[in-house]
Amino acid sequence: MSIGKSCKIILSQCMHLKKNESCLVVTDKKLYKIGYALYKNSLNITKKSKLLLVPIPESHGTGPPLKIAKEMLKYDVILMPTTKSLSHTMTRRNASKKGARIASMPGITLGMMKRALNVDFYKLRRINKKLISKLKNKNKIRIITKKGTDITFHLKGRKWIGDDGIYTKKGAFGNLPAGEIFIAPLEGKTNGTIIVDASVGGIGKVDKNIKIDVKNGFIENIEGGKVANQFNKLLKNKLYKNVAELGIGTNYKARITGNVLEDEKAARTCHIAFGNNKHFGGKVDVPFHVDVVAKNPIFEY
Repeated sequence: MSIGKSCKIILSQCMHLKKNESCLVVTDKKLYKIGYALYKNSLNITKKSKLLLVPIPESHGTGPPLKIAKEMLKYDVILMPTTKSLSHTMTRRNASKKGARIASMPGITLGMMKRALNVDFYKLRRINKKLISKLKNKNKIRIITKKGTDITFHLKGRKWIGDDGIYTKKGAFGNLPAGEIFIAPLEGKTNGTIIVDASVGGIGKVDKNIKIDVKNGFIENIEGGKVANQFNKLLKNKLYKNVAELGIGTNYKARITGNVLEDEKAARTCHIAFGNNKHFGGKVDVPFHVDVVAKNPIFEY
C-alpha cells in the first residue's frame, strides 16, 4: 500500500475530513516526510489546510510551544505525526474540548502506515466493544505471563476506553494506527512485577527482558539491560513512576517492531504506562507518559 493510499485512509475513513473543514498537520523534522504527505493529500479535500513544525522534546507527554498550542484551537481536524507523543498534554486536551477531531501518531513509520492502517476499523470497534463489555464491571484485574509478570490493578470507578481509529464525531481523539482498549487504574493501588519482553516507548525493543517492581502504584525497582537503564534515567520525578495506564492490544495486523505506537496495538499484548493519566480518567498530571509492552498476557479477574 502506497503512502498516498495510507494518507487517504487516514483523511477519509478515519477523520472523515470534509471540503468545508480546516485541517492542521503538526509534525517535526524527523517525521516531516509523513507530515508533508498528509498535508499534501489533505489539500485534495480542503484548501483550508496547514502544516506546522514543532521542536522534539525529551520525553513523550511534553506539550508544544504556546504559539502552536494556540494554533491548534482553530482547526476541525488535527493530525499529529510527531517523534514524541502530544496525546497526553493539556494542549491536545484543550483542542479536543474545542471540538477538534484529533489523531496522534507518535513515531509513525511508512511501514507501519502501510501495514497497520490497512484494517477494517469497524471490525476493530466490534473487537474493542466485546472486550470492554467483558471487563467493564471488574474492580480488579491480575495479569500474569510465562516470563514472570504478576501484577494486580484496581479499577473500581474507572472506565475502559476503546480506540478503534474512527474519529468522525466532534472532539474525537485517538492513535493511528489504532486498536486497543485502555484504562487508568486507581492511583496508589497497583502491586506486583512486570516483565517487559517487547519494547519501551521512545526507546525501542528490549535488549534484555526488563523486570519492573511496582509497590503501591509506583515503580520501586527496575532491572535489565541497556534499555532498562535508559528508561530508568527518564524517571526524574516520583510522579513519572506512577502506574498511569493498563492497555490491551486489539489490532490483528499490527506487530512488534520496537515502536510502541504499533507494538501496544498488536493483538496478544498488553501495555502499562507510567506518568500522566489526567486526560483519560486519572489524577496525575505531569509532562511524561511512557508505555512498556509485554507479550502473551493472561488475565484473571
